[in-house]
Amino acid sequence: MLSKRQNKLLKLIVEEYIKTANPVGSSLLCDSLDCSSATIRNEMAALENIGYLEKTHTSSGRVPSEEGYRYYVDNLMEPKKMTGEDVLKLQRIFDNKQLALSDVITKSLEIISEITNCTSLVLGANSSYNKLKQVEAVPYSDDKVIAIVITDKGHVEHKELNVGNDVSPSEIKKVVELINKLLVGTPLDEISAKLEFEVKPIIGNYVKSHEALYQAFYNAFSEFSFKSHMHMAGRTKLLDYREFDNVSKVKEILNKFEDDNMVRKIEADNNDINVYIGHENNFDDDVSIIKTKYVINGEEGTIAIVGPKRMDYERVVSLLEFIKHNIEG
Repeated sequence: MLSKRQNKLLKLIVEEYIKTANPVGSSLLCDSLDCSSATIRNEMAALENIGYLEKTHTSSGRVPSEEGYRYYVDNLMEPKKMTGEDVLKLQRIFDNKQLALSDVITKSLEIISEITNCTSLVLGANSSYNKLKQVEAVPYSDDKVIAIVITDKGHVEHKELNVGNDVSPSEIKKVVELINKLLVGTPLDEISAKLEFEVKPIIGNYVKSHEALYQAFYNAFSEFSFKSHMHMAGRTKLLDYREFDNVSKVKEILNKFEDDNMVRKIEADNNDINVYIGHENNFDDDVSIIKTKYVINGEEGTIAIVGPKRMDYERVVSLLEFIKHNIEG
């Protein structure tokens, strides 16, 4: 159990480091704690021994450890009151009655990305809003085609499909015509089931080499369905943070944002606003993720903010609470 002074000291160090990304020395804290630099150094050493602070190689100051951030989030932080400007920006979106609910959610998350300088995600918001408008397939080698899926909301996705050497361009064309005939107007998250029960039983009547083609399109639509549920804003925001000036690290995180299986790990599993710091989040050890589940008319989704471990937890939690309250009504 930390003393009252240690609690105040750790809170000050975390919040100073969040603002500046500079290791915090004892001299910066003397006035706030009204005690000598030597006393503060002793208390910092004690917090380091507990595991809440770490030394850096380049400075005599300290930075919070993952355990320090966790203690701060669990015991010390106080959600910030939102600024009038932040409320106004978001309230304009929620008061716009011409926007579909999915657009309200995605636009509000885009604003939060700008406000916090973090990456924002919404997973599951568009399940009933994106319907298939058209499928196209463009052959570009003997065994590959590019499948292009267009939805009624103007969402476009493309994917390289490996269809094998035995499939002719005319067979690919027949399959595309069949899909367009039977599936146009179907919500993307229902297409896999329709492919299985309506297209698979009859595709053999149209195409000899139907198995490879069917499987390629089935896999593609499963991926498109997930992406239609996902909207991400500010995926390059992490580039603005000093701790991500390592090119290989940035590439690693950006590649994870492109990997559906990794993004799925961000989905929330309960209705609370939860903070996952570093290794706790199963996405990347160098980031923190704050997320919550929302439920609207029986439909579930996740809203999440991804940022550095020194993200402004107090502000992000307040913003997510505001959005959750408004979209759930």
